[in-house]
Amino acid sequence: MAELAEEAGITVRTLRFYRERKLIPPPRREGRIAWYNEHHLARLRTIGALLERGHTLGGIADLLSAFEAGRDVGELLGLQSPLLPPWSEETPVRLTPEQLADHFSRDITPENLSTSFDIGYLATDGDEFVHISRRLLDASTELVNKGIPLTAVLEAGRKIRAHADALADIFTTLIHTHLLPHDLAHTPTPTPTPTPTPEDLQRIAHTIESLRPHAKGVVEAELSMAMDRRVRAELEGRLRDRNGEQADMREEGEAEA
Repeated sequence: MAELAEEAGITVRTLRFYRERKLIPPPRREGRIAWYNEHHLARLRTIGALLERGHTLGGIADLLSAFEAGRDVGELLGLQSPLLPPWSEETPVRLTPEQLADHFSRDITPENLSTSFDIGYLATDGDEFVHISRRLLDASTELVNKGIPLTAVLEAGRKIRAHADALADIFTTLIHTHLLPHDLAHTPTPTPTPTPTPEDLQRIAHTIESLRPHAKGVVEAELSMAMDRRVRAELEGRLRDRNGEQADMREEGEAEA
């Protein structure tokens, strides 16, 4: 227990308290010896990251209990709506601590784990991690393999998340302002919002579902064209710099001659 506490950067007293609250699984026992492993350490680091984000121990216990009972965290937090189909088509990925380390090697640090939890890329499920998206995991792994530090990848992910939220705001404003039933979208503020009928909800769900490919197409087209503009500008700038250096070298050679 003392070795685990030291490795996790907490006191033995805190570790005992976590055990009493059942925030970590019990150790493997051989007689009077209690053996802890990397799964316990990963759980402690997860708890530390969640505490840094402002979660209470009671809230963390609820989250971990929900994971272990097979409940969805969105359900626990009241974020899932049974009325509308999910827009996202992303597939979560379950990873053991060893598998996560295989993806990112030495870049698995408490700071990077904390950032991943903060952005929402990672969650915990028992002794395993759950990554929110197979595509995001694959892209992050490839960028790290190309030599970009995971810290920089996560910071880019945080910025992209902010821009994605802004894009989502634009699309939802368009839908709310122009496509929702008139009596639901434009009711004056002092008037109580009317309760939508099952037919209203079905129509809204169908409208949102039909717009999915168009919204994705707009974002992909704009991003592709923006990348073309930036890459072209970058290459032209480098070409100008190289031509300028060559011109300077020629002038120096002529001066020496």
